[in-house]
Amino acid sequence: MGGLQKLSYDDSNNGAADTFNANIKGENNTSMSDNRHKNILTKRVLLALVVLGLSCVCTAETQTWQIDPNHTAAQFSVRHLGISTVRGQFEKTSGTVVFDPSDPAKTSIDATIDATTFNSRVQMRDNDVRSPHFLDVAKYPTITFKSTRTEVAGAGIFKITGDLTIHGVTKQVVLEVEAPSQPIEDPMGKGTRMGANATTKINRNDFGITTMPGIVGDEIQIVLDVELTRPTK
Repeated sequence: MGGLQKLSYDDSNNGAADTFNANIKGENNTSMSDNRHKNILTKRVLLALVVLGLSCVCTAETQTWQIDPNHTAAQFSVRHLGISTVRGQFEKTSGTVVFDPSDPAKTSIDATIDATTFNSRVQMRDNDVRSPHFLDVAKYPTITFKSTRTEVAGAGIFKITGDLTIHGVTKQVVLEVEAPSQPIEDPMGKGTRMGANATTKINRNDFGITTMPGIVGDEIQIVLDVELTRPTK
């Protein structure tokens, strides 16, 4: 009898052990299944994000912006007698800028400055600069820039090469342009707006403007503060 009781006790223990092991195995299987589900969900989420990102890239489009003459300034500065700087601006600039946010190297500019709006704040000097002595605006009423190539020169900097025509003479110049600001909706409901700044230097002699050497400096610094607008779709 003692032997049978011992055998029955051992069988009971073995049964409990089997049940315990089965439970552990079941829990492990459940845990592995949960992990597989989590991995599948993670992969699906990542795939969705990739597809969304590609969709955004694919939907990026080339945008045509208009230069807003009322909020754009074409400014210049030139040395006088080598001891001071005369500053002024052309008061009307118009044109278009083509911009692709996904590929800034596709940027192009076609701008026109009204040379008759030359303003240095001194009427006698302004009349002289507009005369045949300098710009001869009666014969050459506009200054134009048409880009031919755009390079991304660094973080937020473009170099835009193009043909600048002043006084009937066309020369290649390079504009250094700060990347455009983020577009905003016009609070007055007049479409979308963004801004950009550009600088360049030219030698006036290259454009056939040679009057008063030594009095008027040869190098002209040009600064463009441009505001652009386009209709909201």
